Amino acid sequence: MALGDLTRQIAKEALLSAASPAPKEQPAPASAPAENLSATIFTQIQAMQKALKEDEELVVWFSSGAERIRVMEIFLPSRQIAVLTGPDSERSLARVISPVAALQLVCKVAKVPAGAKPVRVNLVTPKS
Repeated sequence: MALGDLTRQIAKEALLSAASPAPKEQPAPASAPAENLSATIFTQIQAMQKALKEDEELVVWFSSGAERIRVMEIFLPSRQIAVLTGPDSERSLARVISPVAALQLVCKVAKVPAGAKPVRVNLVTPKS
């Protein structure tokens, strides 16, 4: 094919594509519903606790700076706020009030000493 023929072919295709009707715009996808982070955290902790053996417990830690508490209860007064309760390193009762989106919890499975009863994290939601 000569250079002139190639140029004519490209020009013809350009004219045809310009003359054809533009494809209809696809509607924007509907935004996904906002993820319920508090429900996701509850679901994950419940699943981890459900998978435990009789001689195991789930240890959940929350750290902020030098403070570290072992979380024994998570209360969700709303979808956006979590209240964590548990002993700190000095065995004093401590509470953390935090936006759910900012929570970073460390969860690990630990063996329970012989004769001791495994502890479960208490998950509390407000009564409807």
